Amino acid sequence: MSDALINGLAGAGGGIIAQLITYPLQTVNTRQQTERDMKKERRKLGTVEQMFQVAKQEGWTRLYGGLTPSLVGTATSQGVYYYFYQILRNKAEVAALEHRKKGIGDGSVGMFSSLVVAALSGCINVLLTNPIWLVVTRMQTHTKKSQSSQTQSIGSDEPVLAALELPPYGTIHVIQEVYGEAGVLGFWKGVLPTLIMVSNPSIQFMLYETLLKKLKQRRALSKKDNNGVTALEIFLLGALAKLGATVVTYPLLVVKARLQAKQVTGGDKRHHYKGTLDAITKMIRYEGFNGFYKGMSTKIVQSVLAAAVLFMVKEELVRGARWLLTNNSGNTARSKLS
Repeated sequence: MSDALINGLAGAGGGIIAQLITYPLQTVNTRQQTERDMKKERRKLGTVEQMFQVAKQEGWTRLYGGLTPSLVGTATSQGVYYYFYQILRNKAEVAALEHRKKGIGDGSVGMFSSLVVAALSGCINVLLTNPIWLVVTRMQTHTKKSQSSQTQSIGSDEPVLAALELPPYGTIHVIQEVYGEAGVLGFWKGVLPTLIMVSNPSIQFMLYETLLKKLKQRRALSKKDNNGVTALEIFLLGALAKLGATVVTYPLLVVKARLQAKQVTGGDKRHHYKGTLDAITKMIRYEGFNGFYKGMSTKIVQSVLAAAVLFMVKEELVRGARWLLTNNSGNTARSKLS
């Protein structure tokens, strides 16, 4: 089994586990990003409150709406990304060694080459998996319609809203709906901001290296004998870099979610987007720049937790797979000798 395949399968496994743990947060975050009802906006419910509200009004299963295609998407995305990343990384390493033979460089993959490898892997992943994530977004933002029922005496003049039971909104239904709206190309709605989002890890890496360099310079100028950087400092620098990258690129996530969510063509034109530029223009005009950062706190919690689980599980799976392959190779060799 090749190293690229091991990393791809491990990435898929880690992604599935991370998705199962953080999925309710993803559902709430997607709803926050696509919310355009100003009455609901003024309530300013927290993430946990909103989760309980969805569970109370629509049932706990709605927090896992679209979980099946999401797990497929996560496994596919992580598998595709790490598979192509490892292949491109190996090619970059070979190229670096060839350059060293010619007297260019030290034989290691440089920062620019690493960024190019990550960007290319991300672009391949986006182009192949965007249809899956569009289906997931539709299912996460699908809500049960409400009707006014008899007002109960609860000390309020507002009618109690009862959810109407609708036919199941499954994966096949969404696929038919998207195809009916815009044909095959409809499955690639929001692909432009998603492709630009590939810059997120690049920005994160750049911020991390800059912060690390400044910290080392400050240590070198100080009178302390120890100029090294501790594991805790590395963790904090990584967190700051991730936060910075999220703040810079988060508006693109909101635009992507708006484009992929179902739009009512006969409704308010302010909420109907023809494309990326149209969505950005209308959001600035009708919602202001605050509209681009809806649900960002939820996203930060979800993404940090998911990334921590993903990397931890992936590395353990890679280590376990390599150990098994090494032991099997050793046993095979010993059996041949005997």
